[in-house]
Amino acid sequence: MIAVDRWTGEEALLLRSVMRASVREFAGRLGISPRTVSNWQRNKTSVCRPQMAQILDTALLQCTPAEQEAFSLRLAALRGASTPLNAESAARPAPCTVVSHKFLPVYLGERSTPLYAAGSPCEPGPGGLEQRVLPADHHSAQSSTVHIYACGVAVVHLEEHHHHLESLTELALWRYRTYLKEPGWVGEWMAHLLARHGDGTDHPAQSLVPQYVLSAYELRTHSWSSAGLDTALQLLATPSVLVNRQNPADVVPLGPGVEEAKFRDGWAHPEAVTFDGGVSRGVVGWSGVAYHPQQDERALTMSQIVALELDVQALWALSSHILHTIEDGQDPVMPTAYGWRFLRSAYFRLTTARPTETAQHRVMREAILATSELPDRLRAAQDALRDSSP
Repeated sequence: MIAVDRWTGEEALLLRSVMRASVREFAGRLGISPRTVSNWQRNKTSVCRPQMAQILDTALLQCTPAEQEAFSLRLAALRGASTPLNAESAARPAPCTVVSHKFLPVYLGERSTPLYAAGSPCEPGPGGLEQRVLPADHHSAQSSTVHIYACGVAVVHLEEHHHHLESLTELALWRYRTYLKEPGWVGEWMAHLLARHGDGTDHPAQSLVPQYVLSAYELRTHSWSSAGLDTALQLLATPSVLVNRQNPADVVPLGPGVEEAKFRDGWAHPEAVTFDGGVSRGVVGWSGVAYHPQQDERALTMSQIVALELDVQALWALSSHILHTIEDGQDPVMPTAYGWRFLRSAYFRLTTARPTETAQHRVMREAILATSELPDRLRAAQDALRDSSP
């Protein structure tokens, strides 16, 4: 958590906001007069005396982990806006907290029918795709679920928390090393689900292995100022520049000083797309999304990004199945309900702005769609289905 080296009225009020306490409730928890809290509201720049600073330090330590993370995030944004760190301290690797989201799509076709029937109802995402959810039992994820789509695709979603990361290289190594294991685990879990809910037909795990893993990262706490934050998000979205992947079974750091040099030079991937709305920052690359809500009460939620990625990855897997069928010299055959008209409808839902959509959500959606190249694949799959229709 970011240390508070000097408490002012502004930091004290920030603490009250994350505790969601009224003036009287906050004063009662601190054992001070409500008048003191009111004085902070009138004069936010007033510096707290040492005794009061100790009281605030104690109150912060007594907060829940979620409240402490929220305070750290908002304090980092506050300092970045009003009292930025000097360039030397900002532009270097630093500890942070990151939440990882992995998406592993599998095309099941008709095999998905019993799983869909067994799943719990789930609200459609931005693509308007009917889906249901089954629980998974991943060994390290805080949350693991299987989203079963009526169109014949399953997308496994793994949420994993990384506290006290010392560097982004550390996270990049974890990412690529776990990428070797996750597809096999997904194949085994899907085989388990089909054996449990299916008709008794044997489904080899090897036939249920995802072709790829896509990641999204939420940067929750950090100590970077504006320039360092931009570089950190770029590295989160495209971590391949930090590691040597010549031997996939033994991914190693590129070498000492590589991450430091990236921060020092303000590195940015030439093909990455940035999005922000003044209260958040995000970067989208071919292999993932990195996002930081600077003022989380007004910013996009990570759940909105996850909902979009689930639909994007489901449609990517569906369109890939159709295009691979054509590459194999066969005519793609899909149920009427999920033919070219279904793809056309999904395309327009994903690419057309809604009246209630915020500017933040629009730029995020456009950035993810642009880097995924999903719209082009949907159009190609749509044309293929239309051409093969009798």
